[in-house]
Order: sequence, then C-alpha cells, then structure tokens
Amino acid sequence: MSDDTDAHDAVARSRRCFLQRAAGCAGLLLAPLGAVGAQRSAVCRVSFVHAHTGETLSADYCRDGVYQANCLAQVDRFLRDFRNGEVHPIDPRLMDILYRLQVRVDREVTYEVLSGYRSPQTNAALHRTSSGVATRSLHMEGRAIDVRMTGFPTRKLRDLALSLQSGGVGFYARPDFLHLDTGRVRTWAA
Repeated sequence: MSDDTDAHDAVARSRRCFLQRAAGCAGLLLAPLGAVGAQRSAVCRVSFVHAHTGETLSADYCRDGVYQANCLAQVDRFLRDFRNGEVHPIDPRLMDILYRLQVRVDREVTYEVLSGYRSPQTNAALHRTSSGVATRSLHMEGRAIDVRMTGFPTRKLRDLALSLQSGGVGFYARPDFLHLDTGRVRTWAA
C-alpha cells in the first residue's frame, strides 16, 4: 500500500469519527433540557393557570426525551395572546426551562401565567403605555413568558432561574413576576 492510500484512509477514519461524535453531540443539543439534566421521570409535565382567563392546563409536553406535538399544540393555544386570541408556536425550550425550575423546587407546581405569546399589535400597544415592554420582545416570537410560581417566592424563583444559565431572566418585584425567555443569557430587574 502506498503512503497516499494510508493517509487517505486515516483522514477518512478521522472524518467518520468526527461525524459520529458530532451526531451524538447534536442529539444532546436537540434533546429537551429536562431529558438531559436533572430529570427524575420519563415524563416532563408543566402545569399552568392563566391569571387573565382563569384557564388551566397540565401538559406532559415531553416523554422519554421526545417532545409531544399534541401537548405542545395545547401549550401554544393556552399561551396565546389572550387580548386578541392569536395563537403562535411556543419555543419548547421555554417549557424545558419551566420544567427544570420545577425540578429545582423539588415538587410539582403550578405556574401562574401573566403573559405568553404577544402579537406585534398587542406588544406595540403595551409598549406605548409601559416603559417595561421591549419593542422587539421575545414574547412576539413565542420565546418568552411572564410567570409566578404558586406557593413559592418569586425572588427565590429568580435565583433558581439564574442558576440554570438558560436564557433571559427579568425580575419584576412590584407586580411580583418573573420574565423567562430562550434568548441569550442575561438578567435585569425592575
């Protein structure tokens, strides 16, 4: 065998090894956060009560590391813009963050939702009346939620959310809620 053939085989083996490892890592990156980290069961459930509509939802959004499309569709509908009824897909990673917080609290909880998806029209109207509403809010992309956790101090919830390092965490002390999103890791208080 020639040196060229040996070199070619070594490169091919190296490339195959790299691709196999990359595929394995990609699987971890695409898996729900609850499936990778501190998951205690094969089912990831989040429960909500909507502060403005009174609706409730308990969704097993992930089973055995696989997102459940029918449950995520229920989440989309539940977190719709309650002002105009517009439904938008919610980033499943947002559910992962909520689930991981619930695991850290060490009990099944209910999140009180103040705001999920916001249509651009709703966001613009809120921005005109409140300096705390961003013009390019991640709420308009289905990537943000404003919540409280029933029976758990919001300030402590903020600390747990910050420890996840999984997106934006905004703490609003006066109205007592937490903004969570799947954007870059950052924090603020108002």
